[in-house]
Amino acid sequence: MGEPGTAKIGASGFDQIDPPASELYLDCVHCGFCLPTCPTYLVLGNEMDNPRGRLYLMRAVDEGKAKITERFAKHMNLCLLCRACETACPSGVKFGFLMEAARGQVERHYQFPPAERRFRNLLLHTFTDVARMSTLTTMLHLYQRSGLQKLARGLGLLGLFGRLGKMETFLPRIPDQRLRTDLPEIMPAKGEKRGRVGLLTGCAQQFFLPQVNGATARVLAENGFEVAIPRDQGCCGSLLVHEGERERAKGFARKTIEVFERVKVDAVIVNAAGCGSVMKEYWELLHHDPVYRERAEAFSKKVRDASEFLAQADLDGRLRQIKMKATYHDACHLAHGQKIRLQPRKILKAIPGVQLVELAESDFCCGSAGIYNLLYPDLAQKFLDRKLDRIQETGAEVVVSGNPGCTLQIEKGLRERGLHTRVLHPMELLDGAYRGALPPRT
Repeated sequence: MGEPGTAKIGASGFDQIDPPASELYLDCVHCGFCLPTCPTYLVLGNEMDNPRGRLYLMRAVDEGKAKITERFAKHMNLCLLCRACETACPSGVKFGFLMEAARGQVERHYQFPPAERRFRNLLLHTFTDVARMSTLTTMLHLYQRSGLQKLARGLGLLGLFGRLGKMETFLPRIPDQRLRTDLPEIMPAKGEKRGRVGLLTGCAQQFFLPQVNGATARVLAENGFEVAIPRDQGCCGSLLVHEGERERAKGFARKTIEVFERVKVDAVIVNAAGCGSVMKEYWELLHHDPVYRERAEAFSKKVRDASEFLAQADLDGRLRQIKMKATYHDACHLAHGQKIRLQPRKILKAIPGVQLVELAESDFCCGSAGIYNLLYPDLAQKFLDRKLDRIQETGAEVVVSGNPGCTLQIEKGLRERGLHTRVLHPMELLDGAYRGALPPRT
């Protein structure tokens, strides 16, 4: 990639702040192997809504043959960034890096309509701010406990609030926030100490699914790892990277690196696929930063998904029987972004009594994709419906998901279909096996 500020041959439509790298998009040989794996192409059938078409648009802008227009922004933003095309690509095109860079250009050079801009800013500035998330979830907890939610839904009032009303349909039951704050800064290892790890608590995970963080910490401790859970950690920046706000994301990345450097750990454990995927690629995000470049490379090498780490370390302790039929959904940023497929299945198969049934199209995107389901709910619903059909075919009692966005999206779909299938994280199942019982259904 060229250094910032260096001139390009031709009148490129991109500026020199992290432009899509020509040496990456020129790797595409237009073979079309990616087309049958691309969810947006399968649903929309538009050549510009598949990886090959999007790369063609990037190249046209880079060579000065096109500009960053509404059309360009639309096709870039309709991408789910699921990276299924990377798995299929025989040329190894780094499509994720290219798309994130292209969205960064869109963010700086395209003016979204005012209502769209306000909505996007609301989402990005709320979901990445721990203080705002704390206030929001406290209010939502009161909204649910007071009976206002039941009243609003019963009277059909949500339709009066437009997109905010649609967002409410994704709302899970807000858990007791003491589950979030009860985690100690240091959880000691049980038995012989095998190492010291740090735990990312995340944004959506710690507020909407805090029980997953608790389960992850207990499982790590059960397996002989001392767990450091820094109180001053915040957003890792993954959502901002995916949506093109790269400069803000770099600030969050630098802080995350500093926080975990201070606690001196052997590995940084992440239980959210999207967060882990970006944190493993901080080296790319900060590759032009003279102060953080080497630190980012060292940090990225320490990042491990919880299932990946425990499968490699081999499970310790006594696992009790949990009799159930389960199926596993491959979160995009685990299967395609981090190439983690076998490790979660290895863990699930190690739990006595769990009958693991393979899910057809397990790595097909469920439509969550960060804030995609909030920006494009109708299109996201088409991906979700396909996922729910496959889940129903398994007859599973539990769907296992390693990403909070997927969990909330699939839970919403199951709830709307009137199905009683639960969605649990692999660490919740593993924690239940160590404790002898699964957590109660909320």
